[in-house]
Amino acid sequence: MRALAALAALALSGCGDCGRKPRPANPCPGDPTHSGRATYYAADGSGKCSFEPSPDDLMVAALDDVDYADAALCGACVAVTGPTGSVVVRVVDRCPGCEPGDVDLSREAFARIAPLEQGRVTVTWHVVACDVVAPIVYHFKERSNASWTGVQIRNHRYPVVTFERRRDDGVYEDVPRADFNYFVDRDGMGPGPYTFRLTDSKGHVVEDTGVALAAPTVPLSSATDVASASQFPPCD
Repeated sequence: MRALAALAALALSGCGDCGRKPRPANPCPGDPTHSGRATYYAADGSGKCSFEPSPDDLMVAALDDVDYADAALCGACVAVTGPTGSVVVRVVDRCPGCEPGDVDLSREAFARIAPLEQGRVTVTWHVVACDVVAPIVYHFKERSNASWTGVQIRNHRYPVVTFERRRDDGVYEDVPRADFNYFVDRDGMGPGPYTFRLTDSKGHVVEDTGVALAAPTVPLSSATDVASASQFPPCD
């Protein structure tokens, strides 16, 4: 997929010094600019990315299948520029009827870039850093347990490219991402606690140890959040 390949290429280019001071100007790779059409829909913050409705934050969007890239951009922030302004939105859904480069905005977000009565306008957009102030969150899917474990990454500054967990033998193992935006180990991650390693689209790598599943031997009756101790550093 185009967007996923682009993210992987950015990650491989590396940016290991972004979190250190002093930093050179623009130390991290840039993000490509996309061109297409913007429309709007009755968004509530939920969608294919499996986030809950967010009535207090309706600056959200859905992307076409190509750029959604099997959830590669779920939770990412993109800056959209239209005829009368710009807006930063969070990706929460896919838009099956959209063409590559198109973006389907909430009504509230569309109103920032064009009059609603226009309905469809030409735009450009690109990925930007999310304005996060707290650490990353590991959101364990309901029914997760030692034998089947699903983890969603939330509150990340840049798109997550890879999610790995460290096995008992010390080797890191990639956990595949499902198109509904959970990294799923169908054989389970064991009882935990876990060590996770994440890589973002800028090449930053963070590692968290001691991440515990609330009830490792009993399937979770509902999803649960575990706060990370880390966050991807910003780039200049």
